[in-house]
Amino acid sequence: MITVEVGDDDRIASVQFAGGCSGNTQGVASLVRGMHIDEAIERLEGIDCHGKGTSCPDQLAQALKTLG
Repeated sequence: MITVEVGDDDRIASVQFAGGCSGNTQGVASLVRGMHIDEAIERLEGIDCHGKGTSCPDQLAQALKTLG
């Protein structure tokens, strides 16, 4: 599960992941804070983790797509 807060300007205010690698998810959440939704999707979509076909960053991109 991913909880995302977005401001009126379509910029990411905060992200919280439930699960995943804690260090990586905290890092991704910190890096996208203040970023426009479209830019975050562009940067994160398609990132793969160990051949799983997705990753925590990719799942964040998919979640952000539902907001746009």
